[in-house]
Amino acid sequence: MANLFLFIARSFFNLSSFSFLLLFLLSFSSFTATEAYDPLDPNGNITIKWDIMSWTADGYVAVVTIFNFQQYRHIQAPGWTLGWKWSKKEVIWSMMGGQTTEQGDCSRFKGNIPHCCKKDPTVVDLLPGTPYNQQIANCCKGGVLNSWVQDPATAGSSFQVSVGQAGTTNKTVRVPKNFTLKAPGPGYTCGPAKIVKPSRFVTADKRRVTQALMTWNVTCTYSQFLAQKTPTCCVSLSSFYNETIVPCPQCACGCQNTSQPGSCVDPKAPHIASVVPSTGKNNYAPLVQCTSHMCPVRVHWHVKQNYKEYWRVKVTITNFNYNMNYTQWNLVVQHPNFDNLTQIFSFNYKSLTPYTAINDTAMLWGVKFYNDLLSQAGQLGNVQSELLFRKDRATFTFEKGWAFPRRIYFNGDNCVMPPPDTYPWLPNGSSHQFIYTLSLLTTLLAAMAFLLGYA
Repeated sequence: MANLFLFIARSFFNLSSFSFLLLFLLSFSSFTATEAYDPLDPNGNITIKWDIMSWTADGYVAVVTIFNFQQYRHIQAPGWTLGWKWSKKEVIWSMMGGQTTEQGDCSRFKGNIPHCCKKDPTVVDLLPGTPYNQQIANCCKGGVLNSWVQDPATAGSSFQVSVGQAGTTNKTVRVPKNFTLKAPGPGYTCGPAKIVKPSRFVTADKRRVTQALMTWNVTCTYSQFLAQKTPTCCVSLSSFYNETIVPCPQCACGCQNTSQPGSCVDPKAPHIASVVPSTGKNNYAPLVQCTSHMCPVRVHWHVKQNYKEYWRVKVTITNFNYNMNYTQWNLVVQHPNFDNLTQIFSFNYKSLTPYTAINDTAMLWGVKFYNDLLSQAGQLGNVQSELLFRKDRATFTFEKGWAFPRRIYFNGDNCVMPPPDTYPWLPNGSSHQFIYTLSLLTTLLAAMAFLLGYA
């Protein structure tokens, strides 16, 4: 199969390297089950740490902390939902900084009624503005967790739980099992709880260190294949040297269901206001604008200008989803010239080096209070910036799609790229071969003129 791909590439595209072939393969591998392992963030995960802080008459008090160690994948509103199954007949007497979504059947209790009696409780974060007597440190963010690169200070969330009818020593307590994490929908798979060394805590004056009585960790990893049946974003391309605008691939995120009216929104419809929800209300189920690609988000990469020592790109992100305002959005772009990025306008930037020595991956996100919110579909539903690259004479070229990205992620999901054979190509008269031939002919004519003049 590899030989067949190589034969097709060399026959039709006249390649002298594997770069274009790699683009071709990447465009068809952008949505597979292997996305459970992210090559651009190989160590990214969400870790749930369960610290027992004190024993009670029939159980313990624990602080549960959720850490988002993913570089560019965050959890936005309506936030995370954490679930598990008790190993014995445990109940939750009380909680701070979080709450269970259901109390369950507590009819066997008289007097003091537990907060939750379910065998498999589901916990959500409390909202901002919660009364102080119901809060603990690092809680009450509405379940929103930032990515580790964007803001590590807001990449964690905590709640306190008082557990009864449980073990009261390290030997008798039983760890919960079957942990689940939704953020807010599916996509995360959690491993079993593992008992680790107790967490250590430094006091505010930094003169004393305390530690938990017992600690266990749960690690959850993300798979785009499990998160949704179809991709969530696509990429379109254009350039100054070619009039062709390469759109997102048709049906990249699904096709229009013509047999079911209302499956998408026609922006020119006279009664669009009655279909589209009011601004500011997020809904996990997308309601997208009717397009040929049917993607909630489109990223457009435009090669804008060419200078002697530099070249410029304009990036535009457009929201076609009427049900979602994307807060704290981010973009991850892979391109070999990011090692010579000179300036970026109106976006934040951080270099990612998943391959250590190769600096070809960049993370971009909005400036706080300026463009960190990608509004729902409509006139304000886009953000844009320009990037200025310095040319590396050893590698720079506009030929064979080199100026376009190898892959793009939006909010951690791999976007569908156009097929490489549709990329904007240089006009035939502008190829390096033509320039080389013209230069050779000019040199030859100059030599002949010199000889004739000498004679």
